[in-house]
Amino acid sequence: MNFREKLAAYPIFETVARAARELGVDAYVIGGFVRDLLLKRTGKDIDIVCVGSGIDLAERVAALLGAGVHVSVFRNFGTAQIRLDDLEVEFVGARRESYRSDSRKPVVEDGTLEDDQKRRDFTINAMGISLNGASYGDLIDPFEGMRDLRMKIVRTPLEPGITFSDDPLRMMRAIRFASQLNFDIEPDTFDAIIQMKDRITIVSGERIIDELNKIVLSPTPSYGFKLLYHAGLLQIMFPELVELQGVEHIEGKGHKDNFYHTLQVLDNLSENSQDLWLRWAALLHDIAKPATKRFDKKAGWTFHNHEEVGARMVPAIFRRLKLPLNEKMRFVKKMVRLHLRPIVLSKEAITDSAMRRLLFEAGEDLEALMLLCRADITSKNPERVKRYLKNFDIVQERLHDLEERDKLRSFQPVITGEMIMQTFGIKPSREVGIIKEAIREAILEGIIPNEMEKAYPFMVEEGRKLGLAEKENKVGVEGGD
Repeated sequence: MNFREKLAAYPIFETVARAARELGVDAYVIGGFVRDLLLKRTGKDIDIVCVGSGIDLAERVAALLGAGVHVSVFRNFGTAQIRLDDLEVEFVGARRESYRSDSRKPVVEDGTLEDDQKRRDFTINAMGISLNGASYGDLIDPFEGMRDLRMKIVRTPLEPGITFSDDPLRMMRAIRFASQLNFDIEPDTFDAIIQMKDRITIVSGERIIDELNKIVLSPTPSYGFKLLYHAGLLQIMFPELVELQGVEHIEGKGHKDNFYHTLQVLDNLSENSQDLWLRWAALLHDIAKPATKRFDKKAGWTFHNHEEVGARMVPAIFRRLKLPLNEKMRFVKKMVRLHLRPIVLSKEAITDSAMRRLLFEAGEDLEALMLLCRADITSKNPERVKRYLKNFDIVQERLHDLEERDKLRSFQPVITGEMIMQTFGIKPSREVGIIKEAIREAILEGIIPNEMEKAYPFMVEEGRKLGLAEKENKVGVEGGD
């Protein structure tokens, strides 16, 4: 099978072929780019393997391409890289690898193309295309990766127990590829993941979370998480999520399985958002339900305050999973804490006060929150889903109208802490906080507008309640001294 015509869309391959001829070495494009080429997917990362020095080949390619082409050389790894527009081309010499039982870092030696293909993780990633002479464009597929592509199967080229023992991260990669491509994992390969699952503990958290995030971002992420669960990997890396699994019954009353509900919410959200962190919010929105689960003879199963408890759990989960402890984490925490608020509003008579509070607390993340809440409707009763979504439409319209009127997204009270201290001649203290809180609550409740003319007298009155007297050189009501 020849792919000369497909390669013609990428002029870099002719340049690599010429450089290889001049150096007297054989070169091949191999791995994920070949897989994506055959799947008619656009690949941007190109791996070139040569039977010789990958660094020498990269430097000769750069010389042929002319001035301005830079070669990044990584001599410790025997690799080099060239960037061309939106392509990243990596060059490496063919090699064979061996591993120690306590490490996933290989001992590397020079090898043949066959050695290099044997060390690949899966048959669909072990295919190569020749860039050499008369065989230019020929597919080199010793492990029947093309067949596995057609059958939509993830399978290891060698005995799977060896593949996963050598590099346990490949267990995560198998599930990631299955989730991204909607492929099955070949039974012997999946059985080996189950048997070798404990080896995942020697892999760094950073490498694991990189694969997990790719599963979260896959088209139907629940598929990947179910594979992780049935393989036993999820129990090791993310026990809090697994604790959601199961249904308990008391006196004939049961609650829904919150594990599968969470995965359904994640899938629902994924139909409308590619935002990694909003998807993480979907994964964690009910994470505290096991900790807050109670049975009441009248009310049945309850999970009171699970949104607040869940929000407090987010930083520790992010820290352990090696997720970023920055504004991304704070966004997820906010989404978890607020995820019930629009649902409550959709069930009750909507007051402007409740709307103002939601606008104030959600701020610029309101649209993301509403996407999460819509995804959280997972009832099997289509009429119930339709009713809830219609109520959300009403809530969203009211929020829009109130925002247009009160401009609460970037809400900041006109009275600042500095103004309070200057007015009453006091230093930072508990009283300043009490007055600020009273002003904020009055604005959110609609008692006063967020305007200096009304807010200033209100501040003075609140100060008097605390025994504070307004100084004679008071702050001007018009907004300055």
